[in-house]
Amino acid sequence: MAGTCLQFFGFISSFVGWIGVVVATSTNDWVLTCDYSINTCRKLDELGSRGLWADCVIAIGLYHCKPLADILTLPAHIQAARALMIIGSFLGLPAVFLLLSSMPCIRMGHDPGTEKYKRFTLGGVLIVILALTSIMATIWFPVSTHKETTIVTFGYSLYAGWIGAAFCLFGGIVIVCCSGESHAFMENRFYYSSQGSGSPTHAKSANV
Repeated sequence: MAGTCLQFFGFISSFVGWIGVVVATSTNDWVLTCDYSINTCRKLDELGSRGLWADCVIAIGLYHCKPLADILTLPAHIQAARALMIIGSFLGLPAVFLLLSSMPCIRMGHDPGTEKYKRFTLGGVLIVILALTSIMATIWFPVSTHKETTIVTFGYSLYAGWIGAAFCLFGGIVIVCCSGESHAFMENRFYYSSQGSGSPTHAKSANV
């Protein structure tokens, strides 16, 4: 029972974390940049927002973005952060499928418990890799950006990436290290199959 609870907990944590990583990858408010105080920059319309895909100018009633479309002229840290976040986002798709198909309440024909255990462990490993790529990107990007310009504060995209990476790392570790062994998956499968067999099984065992 404890192993089943840890399986569900690890899956939910990993799924929520993956959503956070996808949000961070697809949005542009990673860091807010300015050469003065944030209030002065707002008055002078010089408050900038920088992300993976665009550089934006934020002012009262104005939010103008310039897409970073020319890959060859982009700084190395932006290209690297893009690649790491995209890899992490796409790794989440097979990872979530593997984890979901290995849940005790999901039955896929006569699926042996050992196969479920292998899929579940592989999904956890993919989630850990996802978390590590996201951590690298969300730390490398602001550090390198701060060397080029002054960062006033971090944007919600960066916070989403940090929180998502933390949830994925925690969920992946729980899945890989704490979800039990292969025999636990065999026991869960036997439990659900015996529950679904109904009263004839119980009547037969009573006669014996």
